[in-house]
Amino acid sequence: MPEPDGRWPHRRSDAGAAARRVAVTSPRTEAGQRARPVRRRRDELADQTGVGEVLIRSLIRAQLGLALRVLGVVVVLLGGPPLVFALFPATGRIEIGGVGLPWLLLGVAAFPLLVLLGLVYMRQAERHEREFAELVEH
Repeated sequence: MPEPDGRWPHRRSDAGAAARRVAVTSPRTEAGQRARPVRRRRDELADQTGVGEVLIRSLIRAQLGLALRVLGVVVVLLGGPPLVFALFPATGRIEIGGVGLPWLLLGVAAFPLLVLLGLVYMRQAERHEREFAELVEH
């Protein structure tokens, strides 16, 4: 209770007990406005949360799409000529420099194309991984 002059009386602490001070802050002050710590995507991956699963699934989907596109190109490059030679037998009897066209296409030309396709695949896969790493770091 305040004293008659409106002042609050001073409390004396007991001899054995120390006086406690309590800090009261308004929710509008900095202490009240502290935001929750921001979870980084890297933490989401490490903790295997739902966000981390979505990030991993997106990388896997991108890599799978790339692999399926490369597989389609390989099927067309290596499966197309035998199909053409079967449908049009005259094309299989063409010779260039004494070597049959089927041997030139499937035995010689296919290997540089496969190496080139492998290089393109590696470059694109590394690009997907780089973009994923950048996404996780930011």
